Amino acid sequence: MTLENVMTLLCGLGLFLYGMKLMGEGLELAAGSKLKNLVERLTTNKYMGALIGLLVTAVIQSSSATTVMVVGFVNAGIMQLGQAVGVIMGANIGTTVTGFMIAIKLNQIAPLAIFTGVVIMMFCKKNFQKHIGQIITGFGILFFGMTLMSTAMEPLSESELFINLVSQLQNPFLGLLVGMVFTAIIQSSSASIGVLQALAASGVTTLNTSVFVIYGQNIGTCITALLSCIGTTKTAKRTAAVHLLFNVIGAALFTVLTICLPLVSWVQMLFPDNVMMQISFIHILFNVITTAILLPLSNYLVKLACTIIPGEDKKVEAMSLHYLDPRILQTPPIAVAQVLKEVERMGTLAQGNFNRSMEALLEKDPAKIQEIAETEGIINYLNQQVTEYLVKINALDLEDNDRDVVGALFHVVNDYERVGDHSENIAEQAQILIGGKADLSPLATQELQAMRKAVTEILNDAYKLFITGSGDHELAFKVNNEEEYIDTETDRLKDEHIERLNSGACSAQSGAVYNDVLINLERIADHATNIAFSLQNTKHKPIRTGVKKEPYQPEASV
Repeated sequence: MTLENVMTLLCGLGLFLYGMKLMGEGLELAAGSKLKNLVERLTTNKYMGALIGLLVTAVIQSSSATTVMVVGFVNAGIMQLGQAVGVIMGANIGTTVTGFMIAIKLNQIAPLAIFTGVVIMMFCKKNFQKHIGQIITGFGILFFGMTLMSTAMEPLSESELFINLVSQLQNPFLGLLVGMVFTAIIQSSSASIGVLQALAASGVTTLNTSVFVIYGQNIGTCITALLSCIGTTKTAKRTAAVHLLFNVIGAALFTVLTICLPLVSWVQMLFPDNVMMQISFIHILFNVITTAILLPLSNYLVKLACTIIPGEDKKVEAMSLHYLDPRILQTPPIAVAQVLKEVERMGTLAQGNFNRSMEALLEKDPAKIQEIAETEGIINYLNQQVTEYLVKINALDLEDNDRDVVGALFHVVNDYERVGDHSENIAEQAQILIGGKADLSPLATQELQAMRKAVTEILNDAYKLFITGSGDHELAFKVNNEEEYIDTETDRLKDEHIERLNSGACSAQSGAVYNDVLINLERIADHATNIAFSLQNTKHKPIRTGVKKEPYQPEASV
């Protein structure tokens, strides 16, 4: 084998891997939110989970990528371990699609596919059409790379040394080892199966010399998930362990079957003179039968994983991200859905701090001050971390609506952080009252209680409008009316406050506390309004109509 053959082989492998990646990404982008909906529909039904794992892997063309994604989901709390098991098993079946396509020899249309795909990508304007073009281009590049690999390996069929080496792979242990190592290096069982099929197409190998390598390849593909679970929760580690156990048990089972039964002969009889299809069929058979056996026994598989990785996860720290995980970035639609959850959590914390600040002020409760400071630290942490995560998501190839949502969330995160800041300002004024340096009159306390009620109401309604994204007309009108009411009341109360100061009914220090609290309440309401209508330009926008608005009055207002 010459240097030229080696370079051609490497080029072919590179094109194969790139084509598979390109096609998978195109399919994922074309699926868009549908992929997210598939995952969202996961239930405790492990059989449905297996079906979804199969479909998702068939889309993204990699069981390793699916498993890594599932590890991320478990780590972020999207999935339970029981749900993840079914998805992983289905993913192993889904990864056989690439090998099957190679086996039916679609490489003859590779040049046409590349040309067609590039034309679509260059001249079509709609994103969906461009994604279709990307799929077709990736498909063509994959099979063109396959052709190059087969051509480069043809001289090996005349090499006695290489043929002797390949013949050694009939040894089960050696075949398993070679399959594991090679797949672990390139981190794709689909790609390693493709290389094996290329060898078969060149006449270098047969099913007899390939069968144990195939079983080893299924074990080797687990390396990606094992690496991805470093630094995750114990449950996420158990997810990766289940993936490894599935393939190890499957490999052991099929090794015994191959030794004890004429399995290879049966497959050769089914597909005579087509080694590539024989390899593909063994790969399919391995994953389908292993799934059929282990899926009903998945509870025992989970128990075994828990035995291997004992103990419980520590309680989730407040100063951490609860719903986000870097692995989820591999699936942009789901990453967007998860960052919405983290922002919702941030909103809940901000609302809680506002309530604490008003309790500290009106009830002169010093215990609330420390709670406010701790929660404000968490809010600031989330502001930084979520913003950084949004930057990473924004750099991905997103659907137009998802990109609009991400753009809006940058502002929402900032608005919630400002709500936290204004709540902290109110807490500072509470400390002045608690320290006895100032006091509020019964009338001033009554007025601030009424304003607190109005601001609490607009915060709650804004939160509802943000998280539902339902286009609730009535709620949207209510938020607008609430803001107008708070603005009007703030101006009125400021004027009355000045009159009290002029008449000497209020001290300067107490007046400063009252005025500062009033300003902060009004600004919190402004940020709440921003949050309420943040998604109005997205698919989830609250729709406004021309219905006449009635003046707003808070319930039981003073």
